[in-house]
Amino acid sequence: MLRWQRMTFPDSIFATRFGISGRDLERYLGEALSRGGDYADLYFEYLATSMVSLDESIVKTASQGVSMGVGVRVIAGERTGYAYSDDLSPERILHAARVAACIAEGPAKVDKFGLQTGPKRNLYPVVAPSTEAEFAAKVDLTQRADRAARAYDPRVFQVQAVFADSLREILIATSDGVVNSDRQPMARLSVRALAREADGAPQTGFSGGGGRVELSFFLDEKTPEYFAREAARQAIVQLDAVEAPAGEMTVVLGPGWPGILLHEAVGHGLEADFNRKGTSAFTGRVGQRVASELCTVVDDGAIANRRGSLNLDDEGFPTQRNVLIEHGILRGYLQDKLSSRIMGAAQTGSGRRESYAHIPMPRMTNTFLLAGDSDPEEIIRGVPRGLYCVSFGGGQVDITNGNFVFSASESYLIEDGRITRPVRNATLIGNGPESLKYVSAVGHDLKLDEGIGTCGKEGQSVPVGVGMPTIRIDRMTVGGTH
Repeated sequence: MLRWQRMTFPDSIFATRFGISGRDLERYLGEALSRGGDYADLYFEYLATSMVSLDESIVKTASQGVSMGVGVRVIAGERTGYAYSDDLSPERILHAARVAACIAEGPAKVDKFGLQTGPKRNLYPVVAPSTEAEFAAKVDLTQRADRAARAYDPRVFQVQAVFADSLREILIATSDGVVNSDRQPMARLSVRALAREADGAPQTGFSGGGGRVELSFFLDEKTPEYFAREAARQAIVQLDAVEAPAGEMTVVLGPGWPGILLHEAVGHGLEADFNRKGTSAFTGRVGQRVASELCTVVDDGAIANRRGSLNLDDEGFPTQRNVLIEHGILRGYLQDKLSSRIMGAAQTGSGRRESYAHIPMPRMTNTFLLAGDSDPEEIIRGVPRGLYCVSFGGGQVDITNGNFVFSASESYLIEDGRITRPVRNATLIGNGPESLKYVSAVGHDLKLDEGIGTCGKEGQSVPVGVGMPTIRIDRMTVGGTH
């Protein structure tokens, strides 16, 4: 049995947003473990959101909202009990604790929760709730994006712009004796442009970005005009595109957003829950070669202001830089609290959840391939015939075997070492671990995405970042219509 000595804290640490004291937290944790269990935690969340959507040069939607609640978790061996409430009255929190405790029937293993505050970091700005003036500025951002996209080319006939932001405040208390809190801002501007010739089919371009930033980011660093022109450019490029070829060929992935292929085809397979259940293509392969020696894959949740970054994960553990694949050798998995206990591995700061109503699980943060030594232009010149992919749309991955299918939203033919005609309807088909073995060149131009990524897993969505340098894959199947 673990025994903790009571420690005292000023109630202001907890009372400002959620109206609770340190003694309240100890009471709720005690109730959660009243029927046994190895571990319990409380996750309090306050979330304020706003969104402005513009279409056909008219603001079609503008909304603001607030949600608040608490999730209670109890772990007993490999079993997890979870309950949540959007009512923060003591009676409802105690009821949720009792429900979660039902899974942990057995001798008590934890007693006396002496709470102490965890480490503090500051990876992103402290953002105040939106004012009426700021909401008007968000509307102006979407209107500026609309004007800029339409001004780029007269063939752009429709523009959609969305600005969305949020401020999440969380408080996490655990039976390990740690209590911690964080304020997490998020903002994103997205622009979609449609273009067409007089008698042709419409083509689409998309751009967007943001991260854990303030409104000033879109005024001083990446303006709405920047994203609007990029969306319009993509749409115009597609007007002259030819149908994609089909067959096995050399594929070159450009820097930045193409890292989404790495995220989906490899990253999910390195999350610990799939591996402790034996359902990942990477299960039992730590220490083995799973990629070309040119490939080092990192997941890093501690990069300032990035969309996937967090001061601490949703279990109260600090995020960190995790090397998953090093020079082609698998080094480890992304671990949350439950998986680390079962697998006997250290936590990696990867426990994430969509909200207080969702149970945490191991998830990626910012996942990318480290830069190599090759010149990106030389990589292209070394390809007699192939495909150069700049951006991707949707895709599907089978975690159990690593097979994937991805559609390239912007790609070009490589002919005699030169990028030539744009193509449309190109699909990449392959296997994550196998594809990495055919990486023959890695550029020195590592780039992270602009900040638009959202990852879905088991019904939960969380913000993430991706990235990579220019890379050459010698063998990949391209699905096309030509």
